[in-house]
Amino acid sequence: MKKPMRLYSLTRRLVIAVLLVQLVSAASITGLAVAYERHTHFRSFDIMLRGRADSLLGAVQDAEDAADNVMLDGTEVNLPATDIYEVVDEKKRLLGQSLNWSGLDTSHNSVKDGSFFKLRLNGKHYRVLMIAGLRMVDPGDKGGGIPRRVTVIYGSPTESVWMAVWTTVAFYALTSLALLGFSGLLMFWLLNRGLAPLRELAAEAAGVSVHSWNFVPPEKARMTKELAPLAETIETVLRGLQHSFTQQRRFVSDAAHELKTSVAVVKSSLQLLSMKRRTVHEYEAGLERSYLDCERMEQIVARMLTLARVESELESNAGLYATDMTRSVRHVMEQFEAMANVKKLHLVVSSPGEVVVKVEPEELRLLFSNLILNAMQHSPAGSEVRATVRRNGQTAELCVEDRGTGIEPEALPHVFDRFYRGDPSRSRETGGTGLGLAICKAIVSRFEGDIQIASIMNVGTTVTVHFPVGPEEASNLHLSDFLK
Repeated sequence: MKKPMRLYSLTRRLVIAVLLVQLVSAASITGLAVAYERHTHFRSFDIMLRGRADSLLGAVQDAEDAADNVMLDGTEVNLPATDIYEVVDEKKRLLGQSLNWSGLDTSHNSVKDGSFFKLRLNGKHYRVLMIAGLRMVDPGDKGGGIPRRVTVIYGSPTESVWMAVWTTVAFYALTSLALLGFSGLLMFWLLNRGLAPLRELAAEAAGVSVHSWNFVPPEKARMTKELAPLAETIETVLRGLQHSFTQQRRFVSDAAHELKTSVAVVKSSLQLLSMKRRTVHEYEAGLERSYLDCERMEQIVARMLTLARVESELESNAGLYATDMTRSVRHVMEQFEAMANVKKLHLVVSSPGEVVVKVEPEELRLLFSNLILNAMQHSPAGSEVRATVRRNGQTAELCVEDRGTGIEPEALPHVFDRFYRGDPSRSRETGGTGLGLAICKAIVSRFEGDIQIASIMNVGTTVTVHFPVGPEEASNLHLSDFLK
């Protein structure tokens, strides 16, 4: 058993995507804040260390002894108890040291004058500065006094600095998270409101079924730039599908009615013959009528199949064909020449020369055959049926004219409908099935053309067909090649 497809929320996905982007941005900003705050606080901390180290250097005084040594004046030293320091002279003699300091090997090459370094002492982290200074003993003597070099090592715990850094960063992080949560809720509300037209459109489309084709796009969807094309497309497609379904139902209904009528006529003819004994002549006449009715049913079925075939071929492949309309019309006229002689009709073709269209040759022959046969069936003896082919820019035009009785104005809008006949009583006389013009309409629509009909009672009828023109040179395949 196939598992049901799991649905997901578009709003939820969009909100999560936006929040993830904001979260990455907040993390990046927090990382930059850590770097910036660390740099700023430690820069201030280093300035403080240097100031305290300088003050400690300033507390080094003349020892007033015979060797002209220096000493650290404790009365001048007022430093935090948590700090560490050590002062030595140039002979590495210890001048002073904090109580929590155990000393440092200043001879190490990595410790240089004016450099900062890290130190861990008694479980605490210190930042330490080493500076070298010069103190003068007896500066009033000849030569400016005796110089004595002094090295000061001063350090302070960094715990307070890091606390200040992390406090500031925590404020940034918490503020970002708070804004992230607020923007998430706001984004969810805005997306729900912004996607309301889409939900309304989906709800309206969900109500469409085989039994209900009513679809009216919501006004909000029509007014939304991104949804307007979708709403229009759905409306157009559903309108076309509804028309197609209606057309198919009408086609089946009309076909059933036509075949039922023909079957009833055949049945009644046979029943009439069996009611009593008939002469041989009467039997022959009855069978002849039944044969003609069967032949008419066969024509209906054949034309129904032709119409179904033409309408089922959705792709015209028009670019593959290059057919000369003039040659096709002349060939069809030649086919009907014998019938025209029997009916005493004159068939005339008028064309300035080759006119090429992008229509399949067989379909073009079927179109011309239906139009010319229809004109001949409704033309009186001695009249003329004329086919005119011409080119007008990028359009090829065919006009089929007759001088028949014409079509009544109220019937003109329906002449391309299936099984429609303006005068049903003439169908048995002319052999018409009411499908000829419907087939013509389907062929013309398939190859991106159009067909129009104009008629004046007791004057005649003109059918005009337009097709896009094809390449300059028509295909060398003759229409007769398709008929073999």
